Amino acid sequence: MKKFLLVSLFFVFSLFADKVIYINYDKIPARVIQGELSSFTIKSLSTVRDYPQIKYKFSNYAGIKLLSQNRSTKKIGKYNYQTFPFLVTSKYPRLPDVTASLKNTQDYDTAILHGVKLNAIALNPRKDFSNILANKLSLSDFKTTSYDNHNNILLFRLQGEHTYLKVTHFKNVLKQGIESLNNSYEKAKLTYYVVIPKELENFSFSYFNLLENRFLSLSIPIVVDDDSVVTQSDLKPKDQSHELLKVEIAAGIAFVGLLFIVWRKKYIYLIFILIPLAYIAWMEIPAKEVCIKEGAKLHLLPVDNGTIFETTTSKLMLTKEGSTKGYTKIKLTNEKIGWVNNEDICSY
Repeated sequence: MKKFLLVSLFFVFSLFADKVIYINYDKIPARVIQGELSSFTIKSLSTVRDYPQIKYKFSNYAGIKLLSQNRSTKKIGKYNYQTFPFLVTSKYPRLPDVTASLKNTQDYDTAILHGVKLNAIALNPRKDFSNILANKLSLSDFKTTSYDNHNNILLFRLQGEHTYLKVTHFKNVLKQGIESLNNSYEKAKLTYYVVIPKELENFSFSYFNLLENRFLSLSIPIVVDDDSVVTQSDLKPKDQSHELLKVEIAAGIAFVGLLFIVWRKKYIYLIFILIPLAYIAWMEIPAKEVCIKEGAKLHLLPVDNGTIFETTTSKLMLTKEGSTKGYTKIKLTNEKIGWVNNEDICSY
């Protein structure tokens, strides 16, 4: 009997001696809201000197979407703290069971942490709710252009703190979508578009402010610009004064050339008239038609990952409205404006 107890104690001691990593939940939210971006922090300690990176495996979680690619790490004394953001997706969230292990070590060098249920509530959203919950949300730029005979397209940029802007969604709009997104944990930026009726004078929506614990509203005035679509890097109307200035300079040079001809009686100065006049004529040439291939994708914006609103079902001859690097702006027969990749332009 005594020998059996000694063997048992030795076995238990060996188990503890082999344990090289310890983990625990350090910070978990006391309360969360469905749709909120939150986080939990794991505190870890290893008995191995200069131990390799700890890897984590998550399981048995519910009602949350883990965003572990954005985790942050810091070290305080002997302890490591790793924070993992997550999105609350239901009223009954549960944090995951966590299995931690040291990379490139034996299988028994692991520690298991059991998940916990969180206290969560669901909002009673307003009709104009945008699905956004944030500590702060602001509008930085916006632009409205004509989409077709009955609708405008509004393009705007939002900046938020402690928010997950990827879930943005509006009710009662014809079309909508993300044009660009930088969704970091602390600060996020979103470029978004909505297609709305022409009679709408303001586009208003609400978001839930997590610090004030209430819904707040944002309103965008609808002022239609003449030019059609704009790139993500410049949501404001482009200044066309440079083109006018070039024409005025060319006209000035032609006028000076005319004075030289009258004064010096030498027709060689005609070159100072003909070249500027040719430039002015070229600038004033009306828009020409371009051939668009069958199956060409028409973009709302001149970017490779921009929203595609239509695909051509046959070869088309469409009016060219302008161009930018790699893209041509075209007008469809239904007066819609879009951008087509130059690779989809065909020969006549």
